[in-house]
Amino acid sequence: MAYTVTTQTRASRITTALGAVLIVVLFALPFFAGRGTIQDMFFILTMLVLAQFWNLLAGYGGLVSIGQQAFVGMGAYALFGGVILWGLDPVPAILLAGAAALVIAVPTAFFAFRLNGAYFAIGTWVIAEVFRLLVAQWKTLGGGTGTSLPRDATRDMWFVELIKEALDVRSAAARDILAYWLALVLALVTIGGIYWLLRTRRGLALAAVRDNTEAAKSVGVDAGRMKWIVFLTSAFGTGLAGGLIYMQKARISPDAAFSVTDWTAYVIFIVVIGGIGTIEGPIIGVLVFFLLQSLLADFGSWYLLTLGVLAIAIMLVAPRGLWGLLSERTGLHLFPIRRRLIGGRLTSSEE
Repeated sequence: MAYTVTTQTRASRITTALGAVLIVVLFALPFFAGRGTIQDMFFILTMLVLAQFWNLLAGYGGLVSIGQQAFVGMGAYALFGGVILWGLDPVPAILLAGAAALVIAVPTAFFAFRLNGAYFAIGTWVIAEVFRLLVAQWKTLGGGTGTSLPRDATRDMWFVELIKEALDVRSAAARDILAYWLALVLALVTIGGIYWLLRTRRGLALAAVRDNTEAAKSVGVDAGRMKWIVFLTSAFGTGLAGGLIYMQKARISPDAAFSVTDWTAYVIFIVVIGGIGTIEGPIIGVLVFFLLQSLLADFGSWYLLTLGVLAIAIMLVAPRGLWGLLSERTGLHLFPIRRRLIGGRLTSSEE
């Protein structure tokens, strides 16, 4: 009797079909949606990218960092430096943002990996603050007050004229559409790349390291190498997102670019309420976060208080997040990574 190993389920096959339709709709969105909707979707997509990479780092790698703002900020400043100092177009300069975040991730990991648990988390935060203080001394890029992208750089940005003519919109709207499409591509590549990684042997090794480092080492897993791979990958992706976010903003300052609230606290909230250690969790989390922000943003400190109370309540009622709770009760997995043996009459139940 022949047996095969698969990770697919009926739900995942339906998700694939519906996902393909959704992707087409999302790419076509600028043709029928207003500028406000495009800006909202850009925010959702970029926060989703940040959440997925933090989830990869903490949820799958067991490395709880609260210093991800270092990679957002350095990526953004690298983009501004490339445009202002070297005359690069902002679009290809996004790759420079990812490269800069990757470069600073090496010394960051070198020091942070000597710490464990809460000390690792606090250490990454301290290192991020060091980078913020260093960037604040960079007078060429505005020092502590920041700077803006040159007007000619934003006006002559790649593809902006093409979008203006194709959609008959103004330059500002065309830049928003371009940033939205780039964010959509980045989100799709991020989700697809993480899903692919988790289905490989490295994904199994990563889960083993997260669950029990010593046990993973005993069966031949190079725990140190896996931590380096995850940390550097997360830094590179976070840097790309940081560069894209500030390309769309066209204005930067150290306090904004290295904000622990905007780029780490909110991201942790998204992952925790959605479901840490799952791909679906950050997707659910970012939608809940956007809805709460839209409803409560005008209430000042009550907005932050509500987020905190909600996070605590969900952690008490559903420690694995909203998606974890739903998955436990329904057995639903849209991005299954668990391997199942099927063949002949021996088939496992559909998830």
